[in-house]
Amino acid sequence: MGSRPVDEILDAAAAGVHYSTLRLEELNINGSMSREEQPTTSGLENGHQEPFVIGVAGGASSGKSTVCKMIIDQLCDQRVVVVTQESFYYGLSDEELIHVHDYNFDHPDAFDTELLLSCMENLKHGKAVDIPNYNFKTYKSVANARKVNPSDVIILEGILVFHDSRLRELMNMKIFVDTDADVRLTRRIRRDTIEKGRDIKTVLDQYSKFVKPAFEDFILPTKKYADIIIPRGGDNDVAIDLIVQHIRTKLGQHDLCKVHPNLYVIQTTYQIRGMHTIIRDAATTTHDFIFYADRLIRLVVEHGLGHLPFKEKQVITPTGSVYTGVEFSKRLCGISVIRSGESMENALRACCKGIKIGKILIHREGDNGQQLIYHNLPKDIANRHVLLLDPILGTGNSAVQAICLLLKKGVQEANIIFLNLISAPQGVHVVSKRFPRVKIVTSEIDFGLNDDFRVIPGMGEFGDRYFGTDDYQSSTPFFCDEKNRVRLL
Repeated sequence: MGSRPVDEILDAAAAGVHYSTLRLEELNINGSMSREEQPTTSGLENGHQEPFVIGVAGGASSGKSTVCKMIIDQLCDQRVVVVTQESFYYGLSDEELIHVHDYNFDHPDAFDTELLLSCMENLKHGKAVDIPNYNFKTYKSVANARKVNPSDVIILEGILVFHDSRLRELMNMKIFVDTDADVRLTRRIRRDTIEKGRDIKTVLDQYSKFVKPAFEDFILPTKKYADIIIPRGGDNDVAIDLIVQHIRTKLGQHDLCKVHPNLYVIQTTYQIRGMHTIIRDAATTTHDFIFYADRLIRLVVEHGLGHLPFKEKQVITPTGSVYTGVEFSKRLCGISVIRSGESMENALRACCKGIKIGKILIHREGDNGQQLIYHNLPKDIANRHVLLLDPILGTGNSAVQAICLLLKKGVQEANIIFLNLISAPQGVHVVSKRFPRVKIVTSEIDFGLNDDFRVIPGMGEFGDRYFGTDDYQSSTPFFCDEKNRVRLL
């Protein structure tokens, strides 16, 4: 029985393929799908790709706008929009205008945070919004002054964008621009006198009375929430380059990777998508299922091994030259979740010669209740990095049980890499929330779970299909004897 090559199904697969990690909005390749034929998801409903939201905070005149411009210039091939917190200042009343010099524009209460939050939530969910325009000469806000459409990247810039926890939760990256106070004051004097028509005395009085105290009381404390701190602002080209590189990486990832930094989805290719098409097909023979599942498993294992710690090593080549390379950690073991996880053992052995492999058996009861009933682990597992093997991540309950056992045996959470072929978002959320330092490596994120807690579109009972014990596979070369024992024909 020959294996069906991937090339045979690539043309057909391309007609309805939906890529997990690539934006293909310009290509009409999704076709029409019934509700029962749910696609592998890579974003929100209606095909919307969730944007990457960047928060840029820092003191007034610290260089936030310059940093934003530099990021935009380097992301010229992406749709990027900037939302400034200054647009959401409350307009001053007639009484406040009389005492405008006593009004603190650097206090959190000076901003309409609820309106800002509403606009950001709508943008993140793919809806266009109207952004107000604030006039710093009249101190009035013009409603619905600028229409902003959904984009690939949304940059929220302002002195207090980290102050409200609800805004912080919308951000995928938080940047704090850290600039010397004297430099900020010099820039502020130049900006307020030229752009806002204020005299120097007014600017200095406002700085001493409001700006400096507000920075110390409200802005500087939010520095602790930053993922990245940029010294010298726009003068730090190296920091900007690294930030843009990280953004580009994230833009090419599944949306869940932006939420859970411990999730890694291997890059999709036509070959990978073609192999998924084969093993997901209910009509695929056991022989072909095993062949292509093994290929995918090997790719996942190789990707997982790339997350192991390494150290530099020099070797002498046959030409007598010195080659500087790396050496991976040798303190490694695999743990398979019986029985589907055992299908991944051969690929692991092929990649890691002589690796120790332990086993965990978890009894499932409707995927709502799990009971750990057996385990056989290496005695020195606490001193090893662990590759946890289970091809399907569904509800995440079995994975939680297995990881809890490993932690109980002394394994460090950061030393666990969970390898699987497909994952449901629900399972990813459960595992990542409980164990944020456990790395999850998968080849594709599926749509979700059905009412029976099965992954959809999924690939059925993986263990049954791999080991040939599924009762619907008519072409499987197995039979059961009078004692219901499975034997080869």
